[in-house]
Amino acid sequence: MRLVRLAWPEVADRAATSVLAVPVGATEQHGPHLSIGTDTAVAVALADRLASARADVLVAPAVAYGSSGEHAGFAGTLSIGGDAVRLVLVELVRSADAFAGVVLVSAHGGNAAPVAAAAATLVREGRRVLVWSPRHDGDAHAGRAETSMMLSIDPAAVRARQFEPGDPRPLGEVIGALRNGGVASVSPNGVLGDPTGASAPEGAALLDRLAADLAAAVAVWHPAP
Repeated sequence: MRLVRLAWPEVADRAATSVLAVPVGATEQHGPHLSIGTDTAVAVALADRLASARADVLVAPAVAYGSSGEHAGFAGTLSIGGDAVRLVLVELVRSADAFAGVVLVSAHGGNAAPVAAAAATLVREGRRVLVWSPRHDGDAHAGRAETSMMLSIDPAAVRARQFEPGDPRPLGEVIGALRNGGVASVSPNGVLGDPTGASAPEGAALLDRLAADLAAAVAVWHPAP
């Protein structure tokens, strides 16, 4: 159930027994073949699957801007930086005290530090917050995994004729260069991996697994009624 489709009395009737899932994404380049909104689309898809699995989950509008400075230089990347992400999430969750808790479904790796910092502040204040991020084997950015998920979520946002490999090295081997010079310093096309071979069935299976991981984490943190 999407929060934006409800009137406030309807929210008031169920907020105290409901968890608010907040998709946290980014607006950044994903190579020549994926849309700028890929991270946000994945976060929303996973939050929606959580709500489909549990009647006590409401899905908030996505936070669509993140900390994406490493993608500077690629047209369309819009970054608000880590400090702004942290402050936005702290204030957003503070405003959600009517709910039984808030799950931040963060699908952009660059948001990890500010999201964790926001959650730490909120927990110290006595608020119930869970941070969850998808983890999977495979390419680091705009490769086969993300491309497959987008083929399942929104195939119109995938440009199959533009598939081309980028830097194939594991993230651990390029992380230093990324921090110093950004993605463009190691991959002119913005891809860290290779989208070749991506498919919608593979993406659906990966989304199913990630959604199950998310549901399991939420069940431990906030058991279903």
